[in-house]
Amino acid sequence: MIVLDTDHLSILVNERASLHLELFARLRDANEPLRVPVVCVEEQCKGWLAKINQTRDIYRQIIAYERFRKLFLFFRKWEMLPLDEAVADRFTELHEPKIRIGTQDLKIAAIALANDALLLSANLRDFQKVPGLRVQNWLLP
Repeated sequence: MIVLDTDHLSILVNERASLHLELFARLRDANEPLRVPVVCVEEQCKGWLAKINQTRDIYRQIIAYERFRKLFLFFRKWEMLPLDEAVADRFTELHEPKIRIGTQDLKIAAIALANDALLLSANLRDFQKVPGLRVQNWLLP
């Protein structure tokens, strides 16, 4: 199983992103189930909601709302991995030794570990601190 971090999801969601086609092709060729952690969905939604709320002009909100709508259409096709009790247990195990990465990233790592999945992320510096986590950056050539 392959799990995508928010940075890889952002490229996949945005068809105009320079690495979109390459990442899409690589994921298609991977021949493994692809999943998205619910935490990454939260991060994507928070980003677009912040953009919408920062824009006061209703006409300028049109683009942000359209991207937000497309985000939901995109996620309809994906299976989301939950933050359940098994993930909470892994999170607690990782949190106790004070692994120095952000809480959201630690939740994403716990989801990947609990599902024995490969995590795709551009944030190797932080995720490589998590014992037992398999992580790769597929945005690099």
